[in-house]
Amino acid sequence: MVALAIGLACGAALAGCAKKPPPPPPPPAVGYVVLRSQAVPLISDLPGRVAAYETSDVRPQVSGVLRQRNFVEGSDVRAGQVLYVIEDAPFRAAVLNAQGLLAEAQANIRSTELQAERYRRLVALNGVSKQDADNAEAAAEQARASVVAQRGALNSAQVNLDFTRIRAPISGRIGRSLFTPGALVQAGQSNALATIQRMDRVYVDITQSAAALLNLRTAEAAGELAETGPGVARVQLVLPNGALYPIEGEMRFADVTVDPTTGTLVVRAIFANPKGVLLPNLYVLARLVQGVKKQGLLAPQAGVSHNERGEATAMVVGPGNVVAQRIITVDRVVGNQWLVTDGLRPGDKLIVDGMLNLHSGAKVTPRAYRPES
Repeated sequence: MVALAIGLACGAALAGCAKKPPPPPPPPAVGYVVLRSQAVPLISDLPGRVAAYETSDVRPQVSGVLRQRNFVEGSDVRAGQVLYVIEDAPFRAAVLNAQGLLAEAQANIRSTELQAERYRRLVALNGVSKQDADNAEAAAEQARASVVAQRGALNSAQVNLDFTRIRAPISGRIGRSLFTPGALVQAGQSNALATIQRMDRVYVDITQSAAALLNLRTAEAAGELAETGPGVARVQLVLPNGALYPIEGEMRFADVTVDPTTGTLVVRAIFANPKGVLLPNLYVLARLVQGVKKQGLLAPQAGVSHNERGEATAMVVGPGNVVAQRIITVDRVVGNQWLVTDGLRPGDKLIVDGMLNLHSGAKVTPRAYRPES
């Protein structure tokens, strides 16, 4: 009986233990950062291409056979330097012929003027007819006009002779020569003899979307942007090998026409190029400081994800340590953070750690996030 009583008591105790539920798991721990507004430089990395400051094709102004080439391909030339010489014998002959015709016309002036003077005196004495006097005066005028015409022909022949020395129109670096001595060249030909490019300074044509430029101007008009400094905007270049070009450039102007196919426009900057590192048509990345957003809100990228509709979302710790999901709007990446323009406010506790399987409405144990060093 005693053993039976003890067994019944133990069975009752075990039955009581089986009915007691296990304690609930503690709320998951999450790490958060408190968002604060701050001045944020608006920096854009935009594609660009280098263009020569000045470019000039060297072309012949008269036709003839090239006799000399007086430069080394790839060297620097100065404006006015003789680059090519065309065979000038025919042009020298044309100059001598024009000089002879001018001398003949000048000699003819004297005789016609003397005859016209005599006829003027004789017509007063009725020694010649008025018609003969008028004809003599007209002949003198024609002789004077002939001198003007022959002087113009001589100048034209001299100009053509000078054109047999093909000179550099600008100073700069000359490329390869497409014609060699002995080649026949013609005035107005489509192919240039060579091309000169001035490269001590270069342009960089930067492609920017029209929408981004309009947003920037709207923010500037609303007073949301601060000036980056006195004078023109500064631009940095990232070279194709990833190196930063050591000299900053200056923004000059934005194009007045938007490309209808891409919705972009060209912004032009100018850079000093003393060592010739920047070559025409080189692809670069332009780092442009467009302004400073006075009250910018930066959110770590670890705390921003996207839903099935592609919308940017963020989880914040709400009242009572309950998670709330926000649909946010982001502008651009700044370092390892997003610039948030809508959906978050200063003081929000943005969850950046422990987000696995986290959902809106869940209760959490929040702690300030400290990244591992």
